[in-house]
Amino acid sequence: MNYLISPRRLLCLITGVFIISLALLRVAHAAETPNIIYVMADDLGYGDLGCYGQEVIQTPNIDQLAKEGMLFTNHYAGHTVCRPSRLVLLTGQHSGHTPISQNEQYHFPAGTTTVTSLLKDAGYTTGGVGKWALGPHRTSGVPSRQGFDFWFGYLDQGNAHNYYPEFLWRNEQKVVLPGNQVGPQKRVSLARETYSHDLLTEEAFQFIRQNSQRPFFLQAHYTIPHANNEGGRAVGDGMEVPEYGIYANRDWPAPEKGFAAMITRLDRDLGSLVALLKELKLDDNTIIFFTSDNGPHQEGKHQVEFFNSNGPLRGFKRDLYEGGIRVPLIAKWPGKIKPGTSTDHISAFWDFLPTACDLAGIESPQNIDGISYLPTLLGKPQPTHETLFWKYRGKEALRAGKWKAVRSSPQKPLELYDLETDIGEQHNLADQHPKITARMQQQIKASQNSD
Repeated sequence: MNYLISPRRLLCLITGVFIISLALLRVAHAAETPNIIYVMADDLGYGDLGCYGQEVIQTPNIDQLAKEGMLFTNHYAGHTVCRPSRLVLLTGQHSGHTPISQNEQYHFPAGTTTVTSLLKDAGYTTGGVGKWALGPHRTSGVPSRQGFDFWFGYLDQGNAHNYYPEFLWRNEQKVVLPGNQVGPQKRVSLARETYSHDLLTEEAFQFIRQNSQRPFFLQAHYTIPHANNEGGRAVGDGMEVPEYGIYANRDWPAPEKGFAAMITRLDRDLGSLVALLKELKLDDNTIIFFTSDNGPHQEGKHQVEFFNSNGPLRGFKRDLYEGGIRVPLIAKWPGKIKPGTSTDHISAFWDFLPTACDLAGIESPQNIDGISYLPTLLGKPQPTHETLFWKYRGKEALRAGKWKAVRSSPQKPLELYDLETDIGEQHNLADQHPKITARMQQQIKASQNSD
């Protein structure tokens, strides 16, 4: 009997073993690769959540998220307004290096590298709902041409101010919303209208259900609690919401009832999200992030001080003081992130891209400003930033350790604050520390593209 194997057969056997081994490795990697859900509110302040000190607005589910995960106390948005903040989040570059640093028109060119495209290339199914500000219909910037397998929501930033829009977008297809059509005949009943936030949540949950058997990345970029600056068509005046809920009998102005009801509605949906993951047995293999795109607004007749929306911080949306850019960040990952922990690690939106790459087990691009904060999430030694930088319409800000430099307008000198002792930025120390101020001025210049 001839037990010798021909070279051709041996090669086939080796090739088969290699293919099977590679497939097993891919299965093992998929089992270890967490689903990533990034939930971002719109204009939610540092002080608007119970776990960050809010005493009136009820956010029990988000507070529970913090109890079961990690709360960041030194996390910063990409910007102080919407569009450039999202640009920073997706590209991993701060506003000194991005093409825009204010709410001007911009759309992604074809082939842009973003956190979404990177995760898609790594094998993730990618989806998003909510507010997209980086490419209107018929441009290269629409989500479906920028790494998203699925998108449902607004494409134009201005349309996202309306919670009862006539239509939304499913990828590049317009979806007309029943009951929201504006015409010569007056609407019969508000109850017939479609509240966009609720529909966004339904679509997000459907995406999770449909992709529960493979690694997925979901961006839920909600519009709550952004104001409708044209005035509301539902209760809440400029703060559109179907009902006031538990705040209906409060002796408050209508916009403040609406503002509180919007946040509590969002909180309700975060609770439903966690419940869905448990139902699908995805809880242990899914990391949830929750944050806000910038500081609290003072629009739609809402007043920042009514609920102390910026907490102990100075300023609000459109400022580069802490109130305009320091935002909540909560992360939950059962079995990986120690429950009930908090961190004062200094981080920002441009750190999310490398963090997501680390979670996916892939390399980050070289031309980014971000540093992965996965070590912090896992309780391991963490590399840190030398500086963080923002700019907006002649305003500039730079943080370096405990020091924060702010220029509130091009005509004013640089201000200097010690955030360890003065989180409210009340005591300008520039005259007392001229060398530090001069050094930070040089760092501000170095943080920006020369063009």
